[in-house]
Amino acid sequence: MNEGVVEKIRAAGGEVYAITSEPQHLADQAHEHWELDFENVGDPHQEISRTCSERGWLTLYANRGDLEFLQRGADWEVEHPKGYFQPGVLALTNAGRVLYRWRSVPSAENLNGTLARPTPQHAWGAIERSLGAGDAAGDAAHDDDPVIDQAPPPRALFLAALIANGWFLGVRSFAYSPGVRSVPSRFAAASSRWLLFLAIWAAALAFVPTVLVGLAFAGWVAWIVRDIRRTLGGLDVQEELVADR
Repeated sequence: MNEGVVEKIRAAGGEVYAITSEPQHLADQAHEHWELDFENVGDPHQEISRTCSERGWLTLYANRGDLEFLQRGADWEVEHPKGYFQPGVLALTNAGRVLYRWRSVPSAENLNGTLARPTPQHAWGAIERSLGAGDAAGDAAHDDDPVIDQAPPPRALFLAALIANGWFLGVRSFAYSPGVRSVPSRFAAASSRWLLFLAIWAAALAFVPTVLVGLAFAGWVAWIVRDIRRTLGGLDVQEELVADR
């Protein structure tokens, strides 16, 4: 919307829809909060995404793991009866010809699909080229190397921010909730807490025997490592949303 891509799509005779694995009431909530001018559709049972796979248009990945990590960062009940699907972009003609398609393939490089999306201008440019090529060009291939909107931070920095976001008691996600600040601003605010955290440990060394501080710190590290493995391990449970599942 901010870059005018929605207007360009409508000027070309098309329409934009956002499909989410959240229930419809949360899709409506996000629509209102973000002041979107296109329809948001809840697809918690993944009927739309499976239809896209069945017709050979686009097959998304879905997370089947535990949802505790997401729930920690949300002030609403996370509802994913069949898991949540990874992002994708699909553009079609009325006749069903694929003009553009991209899907997030979760990996260590994109932090299990957390970041790295095609920019709207990149996607629109590819759609325009497909329209110009005509129906004889056939379906567009998957875009495996798009211009992305944001490169993921180093994994260590990302984990550090998650720990700080949980106030060092456990990792906490930056999940969307109505009224909260944007993820980049919350990410920066959480990361800044490390200065206070380290200052407290430094003060402890000044007033408490070093052995006791060392034991306490070792215990905290063991606690955090266990929490990371237990809660983030579920994010690795990914599978393709093929039609026969």
